[in-house]
Amino acid sequence: MSDGRVFFHVDLDAFFASVEQRDHPEYRGKPLIIGMVGPRSVVSTCSYEARVFGVHSAMPTLTAYKLCPNGIYIPGDMHLYSKVSKQVMGILREYAPEMHQVSIDEASLNMTGTRRLFGPAKQLAMTMKKRVKDEIGITMSIGIAASPFIAKMASDYNKPDGICLVSPGKEQVFIDAIGLKKLWGLGKSGMKVLEAHRIQTPEQVRSIDLPQLQRLLGNSFGQYLYQACRGQDPGIMYQESKSHSISTETTFIEDIIDEQTLCQILLGMSSELMARSFDEGVMARTVGLKLRWGADFRTITVQDTPEDPILNADQIYSIAHRLLLSKWKSGQGIRLIGLGLYQLYKGNAPIQDSLFSENEHRKRKLDQVIHNLGAKGVTMMKASELGSRESLNPSSDSQNT
Repeated sequence: MSDGRVFFHVDLDAFFASVEQRDHPEYRGKPLIIGMVGPRSVVSTCSYEARVFGVHSAMPTLTAYKLCPNGIYIPGDMHLYSKVSKQVMGILREYAPEMHQVSIDEASLNMTGTRRLFGPAKQLAMTMKKRVKDEIGITMSIGIAASPFIAKMASDYNKPDGICLVSPGKEQVFIDAIGLKKLWGLGKSGMKVLEAHRIQTPEQVRSIDLPQLQRLLGNSFGQYLYQACRGQDPGIMYQESKSHSISTETTFIEDIIDEQTLCQILLGMSSELMARSFDEGVMARTVGLKLRWGADFRTITVQDTPEDPILNADQIYSIAHRLLLSKWKSGQGIRLIGLGLYQLYKGNAPIQDSLFSENEHRKRKLDQVIHNLGAKGVTMMKASELGSRESLNPSSDSQNT
């Protein structure tokens, strides 16, 4: 890859679990699950040793426990993970002219035009991996391609601690090699639709013209599959914001159909975004939710800008939960969910002028204390992050607008 477009997709390997295994030698080589066992808890992530037993992220922890009863289950420390993520992203930004942080453990880098500065793409990827390993103590996998979409899938190809380079013109060969089941964003529900039409390989998809594919599968799903199976970028990964934002998203192995699991995921995302906002010293005016349905690939984004300032993770979650219920009905399979903070500004929390504000300021101070303690290596968890709430519905003292 010399003069054309070059994208890196960086994925930190089993990130939360890797940080814990770095800091706790007694966890190394053992099945480690981030998520406390309980009826309302889900797995945030797990070590590769736990994945051997079939455990994966977004799985209810009770299910994980049945698969891996001898695993180590811990609540995790989002403030620590945010700190380590910031350190890694700081290293990546030293090399990338343009970078989009997809989530706390993933980033898409536009490395076009950097060969003269840093050498060939694969050599640069090895340099970046070595720096993160030496300075941070964790591993990452990197996919390299001429589009963000192919680079994303390439980052999974040689995991963990691997590099996969897909040369320009070889994208279709790569898609054929990984097959439809590894096509990013497709999922089990999408595969069921294809199998119902006796479509099982990328080659079979390419044998059908676009109008026929859209008649069979719907406009959005048909268009996506038509481009993806030809190694083209269907543009479903992310859309760059015109202004600075903090966001995170996750794609599920299996579509999520129940509210409780989606709420647990949103709760964790809210804590992550709050921690990252503290790290950057910013506040937000707007919360945005992104949903992608598994059956037809329909994707929507919806935002809310409340009258009162957004001061803490509970408020982010309250708004996100309300946005979720405004667009999603129980039983509908969700393939991807994302949460973001927008209209960011530097500054301190405004002076409280109401009972509502007093409560929210109190919660913000608690979030800030936990974050600061995490930065000093002290682990402290809120009850809501332990899955001990009686209900995940927003608390009565959180105001909806």
